[in-house]
Amino acid sequence: MTSFKKALVIAIALPMALGSASALAFGGGNHHGGKGSCGMQDGRKVFSQLDLTDAQKEQMKSMREMNRDEMKSKRLEKHAEMKANHDKMQELVLASDFDENAVRDLAQQMSTAQVERRVAMLEKRHEVLNILTPEQKTQYQTLQAERAEKCQARMADRQK
Repeated sequence: MTSFKKALVIAIALPMALGSASALAFGGGNHHGGKGSCGMQDGRKVFSQLDLTDAQKEQMKSMREMNRDEMKSKRLEKHAEMKANHDKMQELVLASDFDENAVRDLAQQMSTAQVERRVAMLEKRHEVLNILTPEQKTQYQTLQAERAEKCQARMADRQK
């Protein structure tokens, strides 16, 4: 191998090796919290601890499938809306004069859309939790509180 080829291989391999090493030192490629994470998927673990009846499990499954189908149908619409908002932001930022009113209007539109998404999400969560019996709701609250404490402790450990 010529010295030029060796230098080229080293120039390509060295940044890749250093980048991989730093990624592994940071904790690998698991960006979703890994084992014992505090993410949204832990909600399913809580439900699995509630001793649900077969009817409750079936109701939750059908609700999940309905929500999944609804989200899929709205995905392209949401993506187009986000792209349009991004384009408007770029246009406003790159304009020769800053138009505060236009920026406020766009920010208000984006905030309203976010509020609507949050309301819809909480409405769906309410529907799911209404499947539970009062005893299961109490147990759910207890499990959620325990999970929150564990997550807080984990976050505090990360801050050290």
